[in-house]
Amino acid sequence: MADPGDLLELLPDDRPISWVRGDDGLVGWGEVARWTGSGPDRFADADEWWRTFVAGVAVRDEVGAPGTGPVAFASFTFSDDSAGSVLVVPRVVVGRRGGRAWITEFSHGDGPSVVHAVSPVRPSGTLRYSDGLLPVARYRTAVAEAVRRMRAGELDKAALAHDLLAAGDERLDPRYLLGGLAERYPTCWSFAVEGLVGATPELLVRRTGDVVESRVLAGTMWARDDADHGVPDRLMGSVKDRHEHALAVESLSSALEPMCASLDVPAVPEVLALHNVSHLASDVRGHLDPITPASLLALAEAVHPTAAVGGTPRKVAVDLITELEAMDRGRYAGPVGWVDAEGDGELGIALRCAQLDGRVARLFAGCGIVADSDPDVEVREAAAKLIPVRDALEGD
Repeated sequence: MADPGDLLELLPDDRPISWVRGDDGLVGWGEVARWTGSGPDRFADADEWWRTFVAGVAVRDEVGAPGTGPVAFASFTFSDDSAGSVLVVPRVVVGRRGGRAWITEFSHGDGPSVVHAVSPVRPSGTLRYSDGLLPVARYRTAVAEAVRRMRAGELDKAALAHDLLAAGDERLDPRYLLGGLAERYPTCWSFAVEGLVGATPELLVRRTGDVVESRVLAGTMWARDDADHGVPDRLMGSVKDRHEHALAVESLSSALEPMCASLDVPAVPEVLALHNVSHLASDVRGHLDPITPASLLALAEAVHPTAAVGGTPRKVAVDLITELEAMDRGRYAGPVGWVDAEGDGELGIALRCAQLDGRVARLFAGCGIVADSDPDVEVREAAAKLIPVRDALEGD
């Protein structure tokens, strides 16, 4: 097909669906099927449902690349106990990869096509901010308590988050936030699934045939001012951040290793510099067991939550998060992305995001807490991580 141009400009304002990075990605609209679920078996249940669905679909795929044919967009809750994990199969998907574009459309018989002109994107207008379920003061208290328990030897790390509410005068247009984030952060994966809109720098897992890849981010710094160019060196030299990062890499690699014939884990991280913060990053790559290659959703079940968004040891950290945050994260920090009929696809971690519900957006930000963490520094880091979503929502 002819190049469709900016993929995000194709989206309607009614439940847009997106996974875009730079010029490549997938966008969808309409719906032919969905799965919803919860509980510790939600990944396996979703995988079984998806396999059953695609087995019953007659496919004519003239492209034959990952992301062509039937595609489901996925968004899973962080916690086993939260409701809201979902797979959505759009009626129409437009995709582009490496300069090649395609359209996948489910036959609609004699019914009307869902392809139609889209309305102009609506700015958010004036926004009013208020505390979410975990205000900043209580977040600082939670961080301080987590540090105390780590110094007492109860655990090594926990990733604690808090939320912030933004309300507009009219229903918020998810395309405005999505487009703003994609423009500001073209190297991140910009996503929209069931009202959860964001741009994540962290790839939880990608499956392409027998190859599995992941990008681990843990350890964060931001510039003191516009003239501060020493962040990369300070970040690489930070014992606290290097330790936090090592825990996250170990968490991911130990979960992937049993499912792989080989796994390449970098010995030293790199620095990923974004618009307002920098992260320590490690790109992990492996080859799946050729006898029983795991599907994308099975891989996600094995690795979620990594130490980057959960902690170490995993169960102790997740229990601590539940206790100290005392809020339902929903799908924040859960896997988000897409899966195709072959079990290939990409899932990021839902960070730098907001859940939109009518006139209200619920924003999230979190930090990895270790024994050396300073609660006041972590509060400032969380505020820095909220800036991308606030700026994109406000249009500044």
